[in-house]
Amino acid sequence: MTTTADLDLAFAGPVAQAQLIREGQLKPRELVELYLRRIEEINPRLNAYRVVLGEEALAAADAVDTSNGGPLAGIPIAIKDDMALAGQATTFGSKSPQPVQVADCAAVAALRGAGAIPIGVTNVPELMAWPWTATEANGVTRNPWNVDRTPGGSSGGSASAVAAGLASAGTATDGGGSIRIPAACCGLVGMKPTRALVSTAPLAQMHLGLTVIGAVARTVADSALMLDAFTGSSVYSAAAANEPGQLKVALSRKLPPGFMALISKDQKLAFERTGRLLEELGHQVSERSPSYGAMSLDFTPTFFRGTADLFDQLADPSLTSKQTQKLAGIARKLVSDKRRGAILARRPKTTARILKLWDEVDVVLMPVLSSTAIAADQPTKRHPLLALDRAARFMPWNPMANMTGQPAIAIPAGIGSDGMPLSVQLVGKPGSEELLYSLAGQIQAAGGNWAPIRPEL
Repeated sequence: MTTTADLDLAFAGPVAQAQLIREGQLKPRELVELYLRRIEEINPRLNAYRVVLGEEALAAADAVDTSNGGPLAGIPIAIKDDMALAGQATTFGSKSPQPVQVADCAAVAALRGAGAIPIGVTNVPELMAWPWTATEANGVTRNPWNVDRTPGGSSGGSASAVAAGLASAGTATDGGGSIRIPAACCGLVGMKPTRALVSTAPLAQMHLGLTVIGAVARTVADSALMLDAFTGSSVYSAAAANEPGQLKVALSRKLPPGFMALISKDQKLAFERTGRLLEELGHQVSERSPSYGAMSLDFTPTFFRGTADLFDQLADPSLTSKQTQKLAGIARKLVSDKRRGAILARRPKTTARILKLWDEVDVVLMPVLSSTAIAADQPTKRHPLLALDRAARFMPWNPMANMTGQPAIAIPAGIGSDGMPLSVQLVGKPGSEELLYSLAGQIQAAGGNWAPIRPEL
């Protein structure tokens, strides 16, 4: 039987859990055992994990040096199925028989170096192509706030696990919103870092430079600690605890040309409430929008050509879904090697135009999603162009930061009339993660502590 104390501990987050371990009030094995019990009980309903690493996690917990460990010593972390984890195959949500990884990728190695314990591999949409998580290979992953809804994608498994208290935090990647979308769907904090801040090694880049590595967590402080661990620093945790000073904040709900979406009443109210809160906190708030230009005409072919390139690298691409095979074929026809080079060559000019707004403001507040989480069971046999249309209407504000390489953090913004989490995102200039964490921490403190807000499973 799960006790209130167990529930509180499962949802406490890495900052609080690490302190308990350092003070000798909690043993790493006890924490791992708690999560393994919860995974056994709850994961069958959610399908957050593809693989659970019970024996490995317990052995790692027993080996933790609690007197001289890193900032995440003894903390169980969920690992997304697009990041190399030694001893496990990285399947990218497919049935392709991928080789077992002989070594961790740099980001996972950094977490282990900080003392973290990988507790399982979380589900993703096939080839990380969609903002929902449903595959022929692994089934439908569900949102703990409502199992009929998606936890988002592509980091949907990690977000589902963290929101349900099945891991302390989870790794995530973002090539078009894939950290921020699941965070928004599940009431979590998701920082998409500046391009190249977190190493993608052994890969030189992911998805033609659109994708970056980060995490989903329950609070601003927990998210900052994860970024500290990835980068071997302590500056982000310090920033999250400090006031940002008076900032110039722009509010923007403008859609990039090429996107069509209607923002729901709940999401609009959440956006407006956050704008008023920023004014009450003393920030200079105005309505301004980036100069998008034809950004979306470059983003979409770049993203799907990156998907096609990953498709070609699978051990057996023929085992992917027909939807993925059609998507790869369309991408190759639309984006030749020559056109791919031309698109990438235009990126610096596009980035410079968009970033001009941040010469005049510090942060831009934007929505993350047009509505709360959509249905979980998105059909894998839907034509990819129809799936693209559904995706674009759901999350049109996210791709910009992937094109420009800017940091953006999704934060909770209340609960909608349907009982599902609402969210907004703060977007800064490249390298401004400290400022974003300071502002997000201030919003969290002023808007109420988010940590106790959790789904009733």
